[in-house]
This record gives sequence, C-alpha cells and structure tokens, in this order.
Amino acid sequence: MVDPNMKDFYGRVDRIQRIHAAGGGFEAEGTLGMFHYNAQRRRRYRSTWIMPILLVALTVLLIKAGVLAVIGQDFYDDRVAMLQQGTVIDQAGAYVLEAGQATIWLSEVIRGVIR
Repeated sequence: MVDPNMKDFYGRVDRIQRIHAAGGGFEAEGTLGMFHYNAQRRRRYRSTWIMPILLVALTVLLIKAGVLAVIGQDFYDDRVAMLQQGTVIDQAGAYVLEAGQATIWLSEVIRGVIR
C-alpha cells in the first residue's frame, strides 16, 4: 500500500538536498554558520566606495607635492594664480591644486629625498 505522505516527504528531502548542494544548511542556535559569514560579507561591501576616494585624494596630494618640490613654491603659486584667471574649469583646477599645509610639508619631505 502506498502512503500519500511519502510524496510530500520526498519533496521535502529533495528541497533539503538542493539547499545542501548550493552550500546552505540548517544552523543550530548560537553557531557561526553560513548566515554569520554572509552577513559579514555584505557589511564589508557597503563601504567599498571609501577606499577609491581616499586613494584618489592621496594620489592628487602626492602629485601636487611632487610638482611643488620640483618647480618650487614661487613658480607653483604663479601657475595656480594663472589658473585662477581662466574659465570655471580652470578655477576649479586652481582650487584643487592650491598648496595647503599638507602639500607644503610633503613637498619638503620629497625635496629632502630628491636632493
């Protein structure tokens, strides 16, 4: 005699086997299973835009300091002043290229290494 509940039972077993084959499983309360590691992975991806922005800012700072160390403070300030007289895009570039305290300090460090 065929049990009508067997079809439902084998359906549940098939679903469990597909979950296990995909890397899933059933986790006991309080264990560090797949749910824990997947939650950490998602949290880490939320702030992936911060590092590229910091890398670009650091690169711009290093380039500014390198140019300032090579051509000197007076000539660098003259070039930035010329940019400030230009178009809106030139003025934006002059704003970015203005030598701040960090740029001047880093250029002195670079100048000490170069000479």
